[in-house]
Amino acid sequence: MAEAARATRAKAGPAIHKGLVGLVVDNSAISRVNPETNSLTYYGYPVQDLARHCTFEEVAYLLANGELPSRAQLSRFRRAERALREIDRDHVGVIARFSRAAHPMDTLRTAVSYLGTREVAWGGEKPATDKRRAMALLAKIPTVMATDYRFRDAKRRIRPRDDLSFSENFCYMCFGRKPAPEVARALDTSLILYAEHGFNASTFAARVVASTLSDIYSAVTAAIGALKGPLHGGANEAVMHMLGEIGTPARAEAWIRGAIERKRLIMGFGHRVYRTGDSRVPTMNKCLEDLSAWKGDDRWLRITQTLARVVIAEKGIHPNLDFPSGPAYDLMGFDIDLFTPIFVMSRITGWSAHYLEQIADNRLIRPLSAYTGPPQRKVRPLARR
Repeated sequence: MAEAARATRAKAGPAIHKGLVGLVVDNSAISRVNPETNSLTYYGYPVQDLARHCTFEEVAYLLANGELPSRAQLSRFRRAERALREIDRDHVGVIARFSRAAHPMDTLRTAVSYLGTREVAWGGEKPATDKRRAMALLAKIPTVMATDYRFRDAKRRIRPRDDLSFSENFCYMCFGRKPAPEVARALDTSLILYAEHGFNASTFAARVVASTLSDIYSAVTAAIGALKGPLHGGANEAVMHMLGEIGTPARAEAWIRGAIERKRLIMGFGHRVYRTGDSRVPTMNKCLEDLSAWKGDDRWLRITQTLARVVIAEKGIHPNLDFPSGPAYDLMGFDIDLFTPIFVMSRITGWSAHYLEQIADNRLIRPLSAYTGPPQRKVRPLARR
């Protein structure tokens, strides 16, 4: 019987795991969703605790080094990051030549790739070299984004400051003023929540590139391309477009019930990893509530509350982090097409950590496929076809 079962399996072909669902392809010490608590952890720390007690700079240090910093370590880390924020004149010139119609994810992808031309960069170099490059990417990506943001609105660029926190500086470069404490803290919280999430699509793309012994700039460029997709990072933009279509809280319930009836894809719900709710959502929901109170505008909050209530009741599907972050970024004053680049600004920490982890114990990532094309056949000369 065992032989018959093996023969049946062989005839059926290899098991196919579309989307690599359920496959464990490597070890990682960086993050985990703890099944006992349903909490996303970074090096063992629950992300909701990190968001409550830490700044984004502390979490960036954690992802780079595996431990939270002491005061002295954090001070050195901040000085190093702030010293690298500026980009050179040639880089500014490249950004100035981008089409104003281009999506910011496209301009960011190209600007990050350009960073890789400023030095001879190959994979497999000393870890200290790649850690320096990772720090430069962390520091310069917000400057690249803000420069492009200003140029697209035909405004002069605003140079970074070294006396502001990571989140404060980004808002300052975009808007020309230091943000309100409510905005800075909400942005910081979102960056912490988005910083890392295991072998997601963009991180896996970065690790595939790293496994070829290519450089970190190439790996991050590939990751940005993966994050652009609406089934990954682009979902927070899609959420905001959906909320804009609904318009008012009074229309929310009828709209969502109609969408469910028509089997329309509803953005911001469901997750490959979480089944009983994304552990990051309550923290981001609190940010959305606080921003709504600060702004005196609870329209998006009320719409999202209605949508979540109906979808959970009718479909049993819970919101993911993109669902509250979209309207939160809108209340902070950011244009919709900047939402996914903000995700990049955070996730560069996780990508860099995974790049270094992959390089440290590398094997080329090269899966197989099951062939479904025609059998081997002969080529007939053109005259006989």
